[in-house]
Amino acid sequence: MDSAHVGDDLVKVLYTEDQIQDRLREMAAQIDADYAGKDLLIVGVLKGAVMVMADLARSLTSHVEMDWMAVSSYGSGTQSSGVVRILKDLDADISDRHVLIVDEIIDTGLTLTWLTSNLASRNPASVEIATLLRKPEAQRMPVDVKYVGFDIPNEFVVGYGLDFKERYRNLRDIGTLAPHVYS
Repeated sequence: MDSAHVGDDLVKVLYTEDQIQDRLREMAAQIDADYAGKDLLIVGVLKGAVMVMADLARSLTSHVEMDWMAVSSYGSGTQSSGVVRILKDLDADISDRHVLIVDEIIDTGLTLTWLTSNLASRNPASVEIATLLRKPEAQRMPVDVKYVGFDIPNEFVVGYGLDFKERYRNLRDIGTLAPHVYS
């Protein structure tokens, strides 16, 4: 879906599809270099990371295995509740594996802090995080993120996997959602 199809639902486009793809290619090049010769498992956080995970994986030049987790800390609201639940766990055993969590956004840091700790308890060789977006102003927990696409202001954003009530995920760009949509 193109931004033109959502009318006045967006205040502005923060990143176009081309800008996102360029940044993911840059991140993939760094990941390829950092994990050269290592057995890497990339773990996407459903549902939002689907677009990021797919395009990041396609930009990698090395073999990676993929797995998925679904965790929830939002319910139906626009802010994290801080209570994390596993809705779908990994299929793969991560013992002695290098694990790269791939997410679309880090805002409060609560979910990723919990998820990193949970995966670290499973004896992997390493656990790192890659995210397309990070909101430094919104962080309530420190999160050590190895790969960041873009730092963004503390605004409600949609597109490229990010949703509001399951809408806008298939928007190719990332934009700031107009308050009249969610208030």
